[in-house]
Amino acid sequence: MKALISVDLEGISGVVHPIETNPDRYDYERGRALMTAEANAVIAGVFDAEPDAVVWVADAHGTFRNLLPEDLDRRAHLVRGKPRPLGMLAGLDEQTDAVLFIGYHARAGAGPAVLAHTISDSILDVRVGGRSLGEIGLNAAMAGHLDVPVVLLSGDDGACAEFGELAPSAVTVAVKQSLGQSAAVALHPQEARERLRRACADAITRRGSIPPVTMTGPVDVEVDLYGPYMVDLAVLVPGVARVGGGRTVAFQAADFGDAYRLIQLLVQLASIKPS
Repeated sequence: MKALISVDLEGISGVVHPIETNPDRYDYERGRALMTAEANAVIAGVFDAEPDAVVWVADAHGTFRNLLPEDLDRRAHLVRGKPRPLGMLAGLDEQTDAVLFIGYHARAGAGPAVLAHTISDSILDVRVGGRSLGEIGLNAAMAGHLDVPVVLLSGDDGACAEFGELAPSAVTVAVKQSLGQSAAVALHPQEARERLRRACADAITRRGSIPPVTMTGPVDVEVDLYGPYMVDLAVLVPGVARVGGGRTVAFQAADFGDAYRLIQLLVQLASIKPS
């Protein structure tokens, strides 16, 4: 069986502040080491359940160059760098049997939730069919578009609750209890890793009883952008229109796969600074 582990950084045990997730700041090296160690615990859990598994690990934070390759379990295939197809889910295909979200965080506007946001600070909200979705929902639905279940999520209690609304039969591991945007009560990193390894083995073992998160097309999407100039760029894309107030754009996609890719493009456009 093939498992894809998508690893973000904000939801790793012990991580609570942007300086721990930013390559330009002093505490980033500690954050990426904790991230790599939690990824290794989950890789081990997959192999505990399926010794002959094929495991891909998608580095899914920021630059997608955070996990330490030399410290990652050598049995896994590491996907790193950007731009790349499917972004945080690089490596996902029809042959994938299970996806695992590690170190994930709640969507923009959620709280209390540690480092809650949706993809980047340029995105205030994404609504699909009127439902607000963050990275958890968008990535789970993209996996579901290929009929692949997300069987495990780890992060703070806010992220676990958000995922639980989408996939109530999946496994969650809360490695910290949020006190706010930059504060939490966290498990000791070693305790978090031990819990993740056990939970991962359990999730892989019963993956057949966890249904994918599916959203059938056509798909109506609205995106609230931080700055009006971002909207000015977004509406240059065919099919994207300005709606409501000055910060919202909307489009319709034939299916969720197309919607996911266009959302990724809008995020890239929103990162362009006016000259």
